[in-house]
Amino acid sequence: MQTRENVKGIAARAAMWSARHRTLAILGWIAFVVGVTILSGQIGTRNAVEADYGHGDSGKADHIVAAAGFPVEPAGEMVIVQNRAGTDRAAALADLTKQLKGTPDVTGVQPPIESPDKRSSLITFGITGDPETAKERVGPALDTVAQVQAAHTDLYIAEGGGASGDKLIGDALDHGLNRLGMLSIPVTLGILLVAFGAVVSALLPVALAVTAVVAAIGLLAAASRLAPADDTTMHVMLLVGLAVGVDYCLFYIKRERDERRAGADPHRALVIAAQTSGRSIWVSGLTVIVAMAGMFLTFDTTFVSFAVGTILVVATAILGSLTVLPAMLSALGDRVDAVKIPGLYRKRGDGRLLPGFLRLVLAKPLISAVVAVGALAVIASPVLDLRTKGQGIEDFSPKAPIVQAYKTVDAAFPSKTSPAQVVVKAATVKDAAFDQRLAAFKSTVASSGGELTGPVEVQINPAGTVAIVSVGLVGDKALGHLRADVVPATFGHVPGATALVSGSKAVNADFNARLDASLPWVFGFVLGLAFLLLMVSFRSVVVAITGVVLNLFSVAAAYGMLVWVFQYGHFEKQLQFEAADGLINWMPLFLFIILFGLSMDYHVFVLSRIREGYDRGLSTRQAVQAGIGRTAGVITSAAVVMVAVFALFATLPLASTKQLGVGLAAAVLLDATIIRAVLLPAVMALLGDRNWYLPRWLNWLPQIAHEPVTTPEPAREERALSPVA
Repeated sequence: MQTRENVKGIAARAAMWSARHRTLAILGWIAFVVGVTILSGQIGTRNAVEADYGHGDSGKADHIVAAAGFPVEPAGEMVIVQNRAGTDRAAALADLTKQLKGTPDVTGVQPPIESPDKRSSLITFGITGDPETAKERVGPALDTVAQVQAAHTDLYIAEGGGASGDKLIGDALDHGLNRLGMLSIPVTLGILLVAFGAVVSALLPVALAVTAVVAAIGLLAAASRLAPADDTTMHVMLLVGLAVGVDYCLFYIKRERDERRAGADPHRALVIAAQTSGRSIWVSGLTVIVAMAGMFLTFDTTFVSFAVGTILVVATAILGSLTVLPAMLSALGDRVDAVKIPGLYRKRGDGRLLPGFLRLVLAKPLISAVVAVGALAVIASPVLDLRTKGQGIEDFSPKAPIVQAYKTVDAAFPSKTSPAQVVVKAATVKDAAFDQRLAAFKSTVASSGGELTGPVEVQINPAGTVAIVSVGLVGDKALGHLRADVVPATFGHVPGATALVSGSKAVNADFNARLDASLPWVFGFVLGLAFLLLMVSFRSVVVAITGVVLNLFSVAAAYGMLVWVFQYGHFEKQLQFEAADGLINWMPLFLFIILFGLSMDYHVFVLSRIREGYDRGLSTRQAVQAGIGRTAGVITSAAVVMVAVFALFATLPLASTKQLGVGLAAAVLLDATIIRAVLLPAVMALLGDRNWYLPRWLNWLPQIAHEPVTTPEPAREERALSPVA
């Protein structure tokens, strides 16, 4: 094997070193994955706790409560008994109370309270033991309630609460996520088998992506010492890790195979792939990492955890693609196409339909661009009606009994399902001054016209320094009225007191305020650094601008699709959701970051092939046709993998995961078709040589080669100079 190559750049040098020391590179990668996995098992992952979350006044209130030493309360449960065909609830309430008191692991059964409209009654109780594990012991209570309902069929009797919600909703979600993890890998492998037509070639990307995810999860344990991990971070890492890991391998393997089929020997093909696709992976990976780093600017525990996890998995996928993948390709040689699948294996992978369509686009670039922009504008138009909302029980499957129970309780007893909590901290909350302000607060609630509802409940910590006053909220303006008017006029007059409002509605409001404040910084950071990376990589201001704008088109189209489906209620039956008055509040920001990062995979890869042709002397239009035509097969394969994996998220029971799956799948599909196959070539054809414009004062930017190395290898020289018999 040749020991010195005329290669430039980190990616190519890393690949060539790995190819020369392939045993060391392969064993080193295995040792790295195994080592960090063992290390993570030893040190464990520090998961975020409730005190790590929160923003604004609600976050401060929650920290006060966490430090106040309140005794651990049993997990709360409630049973509603409501009139249906019958109106006599007395017998059912007596039966329910008696049976609950005799049910194992049930404690503190309270007398029933009646709703203001006299149609409903509510019994509350607790589940013994640690509330974190209460879902394991709530089964007997659920069985008791079901038995009472069966005995009183003319009434509606249903249970809801923290433990039952964790059991019925949490278990369903965990089952769905586990099924997703099990399905995503075989689905990806199946698509790659069709794309490559050879078993070994298909297994390589899956193996690298999976090991990269495993290694990154191991590294997350160490990183969680600095930023605690959210429970869902690993699922996001699997999502992103499969996407980028498979994409990077596809880019590399496809280029190496194409060069070998064009006449290059295995080593020469690997050198070219390292110089071209390897560099594209490096630039693309950095751009994805920059996009993910934008989540740090939210200063939110969940987003920061997502940022750490996704950056780790992308960095690990880059490392594997630039080291162990070239080593494996060098070791396999022509055997990378081993175990060919009849009917699927093809010698060329440039795509069959796109070249003819691309000629049509380039022949009429202005018309093509107008049609593409018009189509994207129509798809994105619902974004003008985009609204956001906090995540709640209604975002689970509307047919689930637990969801129906919660909605019924919320309608009859709003103070029980999502009460506001006024946290008052003072030198003492057991004196006459506090009691006087509490009486004024209750009086204000009673005269609020139903905007604030009782019963008002008070909890005081053992030290007598912190009180939690719970009150129900009805309507969109109730929280603002409570914070701006009621609390300052009552508890605000307790000497030396701090009075803050928490509760689910307050938490959502403060979370929305935090996101709204961070949006300009996140968008500016991601767009600005992506622009700089593209400009430096391709030495063109125009390419950088068009790259950013085209990616914004795909994000806008995804937003429009989400509004059309989840706000307007299309495909409710098929996707099993209930239309809401807004998207989940964190969805727009998260989708922007993920989509912008992932779409750069395609963009950098395609642009690199176009620039490669341009540097070889082709005109811009010829380079566009050659670059996009030659990448059609790999772009299609990568897009199908992403769409299939993302679409699996739409099968999960939560509205947020459905929105995530539909948004990502739709955006990738549009990005790989309308944007990359129509709008990008049309715009570049219209701009011509102006695509590569760089102001003179930026000529100091480094020259980065996009074309493959041209120095011939001895083996190819001998073959070329041999006479033909």
